[in-house]
Amino acid sequence: MPPLEDSPLTLGPLLRYVGETSATVWVQTRQHATVTVRAFGRSWEASTFSAHGHHYALVVLDGLEPGATSEYEVDVDGDTAWPPKGPGVDALTASLPPSRVTTHRHSEPTRMAFGSCRTSVPHDAEGNKSNGVDALRAYAFHLTRTDPAEWPHLVVFLGDQVYADETSEEMREFIASRRSLDEPPGEELKDYEEYAHLYRLAWTDPLNRWLLSTLPSAMIFDDHDIRDDWNTSQDWHREMNAKPWWHERIVGGLASYWVYQHAGNLSPEDLAQDEVWQLIAEHAGSGAAGELDLTEVLDALAARVDAQPETYRWSYARDLGESKLVVVDSRAARLLTPDRRSILDDDEMAWVDGQLRGDVDHLFIATSLPFLMAQGIHDLEAINEAMSNGAWGPRVARWGEKMRRALDLEHWAAFQEGFKQVLDMVVEVAHGERGTAPGTITFLSGDVHNSYVTEIDPKELGPGSSRIIQAVCSPIRNPLPRQARIAQAMLGKGLARPLQLLVARTSKVPNAPYQWPMTEGPWFDNNLATLQVRGRGLVMRWDLGEVKGDKYDEPDLREVARVVIS
Repeated sequence: MPPLEDSPLTLGPLLRYVGETSATVWVQTRQHATVTVRAFGRSWEASTFSAHGHHYALVVLDGLEPGATSEYEVDVDGDTAWPPKGPGVDALTASLPPSRVTTHRHSEPTRMAFGSCRTSVPHDAEGNKSNGVDALRAYAFHLTRTDPAEWPHLVVFLGDQVYADETSEEMREFIASRRSLDEPPGEELKDYEEYAHLYRLAWTDPLNRWLLSTLPSAMIFDDHDIRDDWNTSQDWHREMNAKPWWHERIVGGLASYWVYQHAGNLSPEDLAQDEVWQLIAEHAGSGAAGELDLTEVLDALAARVDAQPETYRWSYARDLGESKLVVVDSRAARLLTPDRRSILDDDEMAWVDGQLRGDVDHLFIATSLPFLMAQGIHDLEAINEAMSNGAWGPRVARWGEKMRRALDLEHWAAFQEGFKQVLDMVVEVAHGERGTAPGTITFLSGDVHNSYVTEIDPKELGPGSSRIIQAVCSPIRNPLPRQARIAQAMLGKGLARPLQLLVARTSKVPNAPYQWPMTEGPWFDNNLATLQVRGRGLVMRWDLGEVKGDKYDEPDLREVARVVIS
């Protein structure tokens, strides 16, 4: 919880987009207010908008100088709300460095942190026993003792920022204060109000709150932000829509996602093109009194996007100077009909096609679901898709659907049409057919609760080609039980050869066009990964958190692996 319960800030600030000449700062306030951000000897302000009785502002800082650094403060209705001050501030919060904004410099090599899957449970002995030490929190403490010149330029959260279907004791207590846990959806989230509380639990620990206030962040959802196996198949979608509570859940989940995650992903230029932000800008420009209430607008958007995903885009891209980051929605924009399955619909695929270009040193493709799974699992998912689509008859198709859900066979490999299309694009970039070939094309992913590195065999791509790499960091805080770790490791490696032979002997399942051996991993610890651009190569690290004794507010960071891509 916040250090001051009577603070005008309910949540935040979060430093979100940062480019060479602009930045955005997001906050949630207790009431309608004017929010001012002061930095670089200047100030910028925005009036709050509301949704479901909650109040928010996204303040755009423009006209900045590239490579400039400044501490910043946040005022709410003229009073300083951040950094928190006064006798009620706890010792940990008071000890943290000032929050700062550092704009990008085009020539500076990118430093980036990334990871996925983070549960919101207390950071005490009990919480660490059940869910492990929060790697993000350990990294935050590490940064407080590190030269800011060495901090990452951004942190990319690759899904399951919140768990709407696996709730903590604190979340269940809040739900029980509103409705009976014996009524559907029980201990799962029901609506926007419950999502708002879940984000508060996720983002108010002092160390994590400070990190989010000082490291720019980019985010994309995965299934647990909404519900396990979200959009895994047409049958899943049909069954969920038949549940009387589902409409309110999906509307609350997507509407709150726009507010808490998506708006901050966008640059000021992209915000200007966003249909919801245009209403905010129009209201601000009109000089109208009062607060703009976006409740109906966001609920209508969420309902429309769930029914017609081609009408709105959650994917986005960021220019990182010498590199480019393309963040791809692999959940909401799927084609699910048995006669035409793809992880991306036609409109989304065309957008990705336009984004995947060379003429950069490194192309990073962030997608919550790993593009390159362990080859054994890839073949298993391809076989399962053929089963579920009726390649061996209706009875096997029913088995295939049950198997898909039981084993979570729903990654890119389970949508072979979309996988092949994107792979073809990536190989064209690697061969220099879409501009000068980058040094690396690196997929950044999460979801699978283990971390690893795999790479398409460079010999198969040919001389002069970019290296095509998959880097996975999962979980930040939600480790698998030991038995599940063993099963997953065996599935990925032990079945690779027999499944490869099986696929080779049937025309019903596409052969994997390349080999991509796992070069590092898997690791099953709670981790946060970081990468640094080194010319045409990369240096990547995975680190876990450790608590010694009862020093829960001073978690150590320990290296799990270091990978050099030369």
